[in-house]
Amino acid sequence: PGIEYHAEAIFRHYCYMKGGMRELGYTPICGSGPNASILHYGHAAAPNDRETASGDFLLCDMGAEYFRYTADITVTFPVNGTFSDKQRIIYEAVLDADNSVLENLKPGVHYRDMHLLAHRIILKHLLKAGLVQGDEEELFTNEISAFFMPHGLGHLLGLDTHDVGGYLPGTGKASDRILKGLRLGRVLEEGMVLTVEPGCYIIDFLLDESMADPALSKYFVRERIDEFKGNGGVR
Repeated sequence: PGIEYHAEAIFRHYCYMKGGMRELGYTPICGSGPNASILHYGHAAAPNDRETASGDFLLCDMGAEYFRYTADITVTFPVNGTFSDKQRIIYEAVLDADNSVLENLKPGVHYRDMHLLAHRIILKHLLKAGLVQGDEEELFTNEISAFFMPHGLGHLLGLDTHDVGGYLPGTGKASDRILKGLRLGRVLEEGMVLTVEPGCYIIDFLLDESMADPALSKYFVRERIDEFKGNGGVR
């Protein structure tokens, strides 16, 4: 246990000491406990300053910049080195989604399909763990997994962290809840550099809002979700 910014400080030191990389591609995100569910935590108003505790997750999303090209890597781990049962459920859902996408990722595949594959895998785990209920295909059609993974699977990476070119001229993001956060909507080509970063989070305001919706509330198991609150999330 320590302060979240200790992880940021170690990363900054390592990048400069070992690689001569003075700059980072973006402000590091080092969220512990419930802060791990804040997608772009770490900014000036929330500067990685929470004291971590044994039993917390620590989510670190950081990337060094090398000759102006940036990296973007996220890891999540328990502060005390041991997963609780609930942490393991979330972690293994994301790990399974990540591995499934990597097994299917290749030139000629549409990245949108990889994004939807990640959602399907995470949904299976949520259903198995009892956080959601109902027919799996109905849950997918109603985009229930988007309340647990409210961002895109990944993006192009280059001179900018969210590099240009995610959509070709004449195309753009869909408005569907499950697709609107996707920054890369193209058929993959050889030589593209991109990220694969599925996530699963317990975001109180999103889940509370969805459980209050008469059309959606039947799909959520409130008592079970309440048991997971405070765990933050994994990416």
